[in-house]
Amino acid sequence: MSPSPIGPGAPADDESTRVKVLDLIVEKGPVSAAQLAAILHLTPAAVRRHITALEDNGQIAVHTPTGVGKRGRGRPARHYVATASARTNLGEGYSDLATRALSYLSQVAGDKAVGSFAASRGRDLERRYMRIVEAAGKDPADRAMALADALSADGYAATIRDVGDGTFAVQLCQGHCPVRDVAGQFHELCDAETQAFSRLLGVPVQRLATLAGGDHVCTTHVPIVMPALRKRAARTIAHTRGNRPQRTEGTR
Repeated sequence: MSPSPIGPGAPADDESTRVKVLDLIVEKGPVSAAQLAAILHLTPAAVRRHITALEDNGQIAVHTPTGVGKRGRGRPARHYVATASARTNLGEGYSDLATRALSYLSQVAGDKAVGSFAASRGRDLERRYMRIVEAAGKDPADRAMALADALSADGYAATIRDVGDGTFAVQLCQGHCPVRDVAGQFHELCDAETQAFSRLLGVPVQRLATLAGGDHVCTTHVPIVMPALRKRAARTIAHTRGNRPQRTEGTR
């Protein structure tokens, strides 16, 4: 399909296209204009026009990737991420009420009660996605993909990104979080979600970044070779024990 030449005199569907551009930036950011153009089958000029409008509205911002190697000649490509303002417009209602409710719970019942509530929410997440993840099989990478798809269906804008060549680990990224503002004050919610992901995927995951902590995406590191390594280590230990000489009781 050839790119659509959308120009300044674009029809009324410009707004829907702009929403698609914003949704993709939320889901895949940091992402460049060229990547967006390829996904949406638009010309780079058309995408840049939408990016300019979203920047002017304060819905996206330029993100400078860290640890990137030197590029060739020319100006480095800009990568874009969604701002807190854009995510607020994506339906994060009732956050103030939820924050007040948890603050009140903490005052009358203590921090332990907040932790108990967070753990309960984590178990709810686990029950919600367990059947979907289990249907993906035993491979942690397949389970992570199934979990990302399920989270996206619930509005989390989740994707899976390979770490290196994707042989040893992947990252589960969430571009949207319905409890971001609340979790900013009550980190127990993020901790409980991370533990739920670990139980669902069957591997010890690690939360690297959170929207609640001010990052542009929630990032969870998922090792995908841990089960094999554990089994291999267990076989090695068993083999070593089997070949260990037996001690004989006697007098010295």
